[in-house]
Parts: sequence; C-alpha cells; structure tokens
Amino acid sequence: MSGEVILMTLLGGVGTVLGPLVGATVVVTLQSYLSNGPLGEWGHVILGMIFVICVLLFCVGIVGWVLKLSRRNF
Repeated sequence: MSGEVILMTLLGGVGTVLGPLVGATVVVTLQSYLSNGPLGEWGHVILGMIFVICVLLFCVGIVGWVLKLSRRNF
C-alpha cells in the first residue's frame, strides 16, 4: 500500500499540492478500469508497465509537465 502512495505522488508530481491528488486520481482510475476490464489478470501487468513508463517519462510528474507546457505557450 505504501508503494502505491509513493507512485501516486511521483506520477502526479512532487512538490505541489495538486500533484498527488492528480496522481491518485489517475492510479485509482486505471486500477479500476484495468482490473474490471476484459484483460483480467493481464490488467495488473499492463498497469505496472504504464506506471514504469510514466515515471520514466514524466520526471516532474503530470502537474509539472502541464506547468512546463503552459509556461512555454505563454
């Protein structure tokens, strides 16, 4: 369970209040969709791969990535 909390924080973005909330929303939504979806047990494997890719690509998290894009466009 503590690993999920860390994953939620990393995925959403460390150092912001909104980051962990966004991360938690994404993690819970993906878990719910993939666990109850047509993939069955493979949903957990796909979920793990998605999380690894997201953590590697989004060093600053989803919120940090969105903030970077918004600063670049203005």
